[in-house]
Amino acid sequence: FGSFVTAGCSGPFVSINNQSTIVEGYSLEQNYPNPFNPTTNINYALQKKGFVTLKIYDILGSEIKTLISENKPAGSYSVSFDGNKLSSGIYFYKINIGDFSDTKRMVLVK
Repeated sequence: FGSFVTAGCSGPFVSINNQSTIVEGYSLEQNYPNPFNPTTNINYALQKKGFVTLKIYDILGSEIKTLISENKPAGSYSVSFDGNKLSSGIYFYKINIGDFSDTKRMVLVK
């Protein structure tokens, strides 16, 4: 449709996940889509900066992949997971940030 200008705004409108957003607490959201094939998105939020790990596990508890293992500033984040090389089944993803930990279940259907 092209770019247009309206009352002090310009260019195409883009939604950006702003890390300066005020976040209340820590959170790990359910992945979307779920069930998925082969990719899904995982959203999480940090109340304050900290060292974050986000890992994927199989049904037996074996670690499949580390998606994140680094210091992050406070804010909201989204990470994509590609299960293309995995078989169909139930997997878990777990986040650790300081004293906070949460685990969710996801289903890969091929």
